[in-house]
Amino acid sequence: MIVRLRQPRREVEIPGGRAAHAVLRDLGLSREGHLVICNGTLVPSDTMLADDDVVEIRPVISGG
Repeated sequence: MIVRLRQPRREVEIPGGRAAHAVLRDLGLSREGHLVICNGTLVPSDTMLADDDVVEIRPVISGG
């Protein structure tokens, strides 16, 4: 699958067939601090991602 990351902006290709939280873990990113968007749709961390998915990982930004 193609994974697009921000900060720093980059694109990596990794094998599918794993849950979104496992992808975050493999990339060294926290589940609480990032959103996973699969094929344009925000998905929960237990969603299984496939080889043909395009995934975007965005950091959570909060303000006050």
